[in-house]
Parts: sequence; C-alpha cells; structure tokens
Amino acid sequence: MIKKPLQKTPWIKICGLTDPENALECANLGADAIGLVFFEKSPRNVSIQRAAQISNALPDHILTIGVFVDESYDGIMEKVNQCALKGVQLHGNEPPDLVNRLLEKKLLILKALFATKEPFLTQAPRYKNASFFLVEYGKGTLPGGNAESWNYELSLQLKCKTPVVLAGGLHPGNICQAIKAAKPSAVDVSSGVEKSYGIKDLNKVESFITRVKSR
Repeated sequence: MIKKPLQKTPWIKICGLTDPENALECANLGADAIGLVFFEKSPRNVSIQRAAQISNALPDHILTIGVFVDESYDGIMEKVNQCALKGVQLHGNEPPDLVNRLLEKKLLILKALFATKEPFLTQAPRYKNASFFLVEYGKGTLPGGNAESWNYELSLQLKCKTPVVLAGGLHPGNICQAIKAAKPSAVDVSSGVEKSYGIKDLNKVESFITRVKSR
C-alpha cells in the first residue's frame, strides 16, 4: 500500500506537469506529489511516454498521481504500469466500484467531488473507500478547477473521516486563507503557479510551498 504523507501541515500536490526537469525542480522545492494529466482535452495532457519520463526523473518519495476523467479500468492500469504511478485521481463521474478495484492494486486513490456538479460533495458516501476526497468548485469548461477560486469553507460539508485535498483556484496569494477556512489534509495547485500550460513558474511554486509549510 502506498503510504500517505504524514506531517502537521497539509501535504502539497503540484498538478499538470509536462516536463521532467520542471517536475524535478518542483519536487526539490518541497512538493510531496506530482500530478500527471491523462485527459486529451486538457492543455496539460501528457502522453504515456512523457509521463514515464517525468516519473523516472523523480525521487522515490514523491507521489506520482495520474489524473483521469471517466477513464476505463484497463485504460487507467495501462498508464499506472507504464508510468510507475503511485496514485490515481478520478476526476469524473466514475462508478464507486472503480475506486474499489483500483484500491486492490495498492494505489492511493483521490476521488474528486464538486460543489456545483456531480458527483456533489453530498455524494461522498458513495466513494467512502477512497484514500482522499479532492474537493473543488466544478464550474468552467474543463473538469478541473479552471483557475476559479471559490468558497473553500464549503468543503467542511464533508462530514466524514476521509481526509480532504483542497483544490480549485489556489495560488500563493490565497493559500493561507484557504487552509484556514477549509482545514484540509492536502492542497492541490496547477494554474496558480504556472508560467505556461504544463510548465510551472518556480518562484510561484516556492512561494506557494513556503506559505503552506509556514502554517
């Protein structure tokens, strides 16, 4: 079983990386997890070959998490095996049984829930076996956060023991306030620390990580 990071401050996932060197630099700055997006409509989509290069460039302690949207079990496992993924983020409206099947493979499972669309925050019991709930707003044209900040206190509606990964519109300027409001176990950032699609601005990454770890 992949171990969850144990620390007093929220652990940090930098998502949507497309370059091995850039991903390694984010890890060296203190990121705990790197997210690799396998969704063709996303501007941060990566090929299996590129994702494998990124995974191979990272230290063993970094969680490599594949992000999928309504992907089949076989499609997910192909990427898990070829890219040495340690976790899977289900960011669509997947059936609960998919969570259970992936857990059998000793993977860390993040299930996305949304404030404004299905699966709603109130549908958390359907996915009660997930390792984490990744919660965000759910507005915009893409399944992800679309750089939109939201009322992070809404995540407190999850009355369950499953730890929460807070996402959606986070950046160095609002991360401290968001953590104070939502009290998450982890935070997920993508566009809020970007230089261009898939390439992170290391100054913003460093600022973001420093502010999280100063909490």
